[in-house]
Amino acid sequence: MNVLITAGSRRVPLVAAFGNALRRDGGRGRVVVADVDASSPAVHVADRAYRVPFSSEPGYVEALLDICVSERIRLVVPTVDDELEVVARARDRFGAVGAMLAASSPETAALCNDKYRACLHLTACGIDAARSWLPATLPSDPPDVLFIKPRVGRGSVGAHLIRNRREREFFTTYVADPVIQEFLEAPEYTIDMLCDGAGRPLSIVPRQRTVIRAGVSDRGRTVKSDVLETLAIRVAAAIPFQGPVNIQCRMRQGTPAIFEINPRFSGGIPLTIAAGADFPAMLVRMARGEAVSPSLGAFQPDLWMTKYDTAIFLPAEHLQLDPLTTPVRRLFGVA
Repeated sequence: MNVLITAGSRRVPLVAAFGNALRRDGGRGRVVVADVDASSPAVHVADRAYRVPFSSEPGYVEALLDICVSERIRLVVPTVDDELEVVARARDRFGAVGAMLAASSPETAALCNDKYRACLHLTACGIDAARSWLPATLPSDPPDVLFIKPRVGRGSVGAHLIRNRREREFFTTYVADPVIQEFLEAPEYTIDMLCDGAGRPLSIVPRQRTVIRAGVSDRGRTVKSDVLETLAIRVAAAIPFQGPVNIQCRMRQGTPAIFEINPRFSGGIPLTIAAGADFPAMLVRMARGEAVSPSLGAFQPDLWMTKYDTAIFLPAEHLQLDPLTTPVRRLFGVA
């Protein structure tokens, strides 16, 4: 039972969580990471790592399939927005080599990656979402404070607060293909959710994001909220998901308004796992063919996370592996 995590990058806690899930109760298995960069931290904590092309380049899916065959991968976990639609279109190809894909359909990936279309879809389904416009559809008297970001993008890259008309005129031309949203000045939450192959929610964990750095939760806490858990269930009924998804919203006078949905693991997933909602363990069980029953509400509320940076120190030769096929459990130059 081996797991492949794509775009490993800084996702060291996620690699560790899958390792723990594989080896629990005496189980066996390897966590394999695919990445474009030999210096990525996750490469050097995984059991094995491979260099692959960017997901936008020809041969990306073929490279992942080759890894699945050579490493006997049973579970593939894509982690970045850019690759979700590409990998999802190859679901049957992964299945043909015995690997379950922990990702939603290409249609769901395309919808959620388009932040404008996603909010319009939610609103049409009766779910409160941030009012969103394209520059050409912005009303003549828009709200004074707005938020602009790339219509298709990830993290906080290209995202800006607009506080007046002058800034609005500048950023609507500065940001390429932007979506403009009302600024939701209220506490921010992410709802981590895991769905099975039929789109049924298995676990839902709301988290308040108290400090955010580069679009990723740096500090926060789990929250027991019937309102947010019900919202996640309604979203799952409006959009078919498979595997992990995170829903971002802000709470206005007790009512949540969604501004973004990402059908992948969130950056704050370590807090959800620490709170007892072990999404990696559930996915491993599903990949093994085991039945996984819903466990909604089964997590520790008011558990806080505060993150910090750490480092891995490597001799230069460890950064020149091509492909990255050497087992990598070397810290401070010691094998």
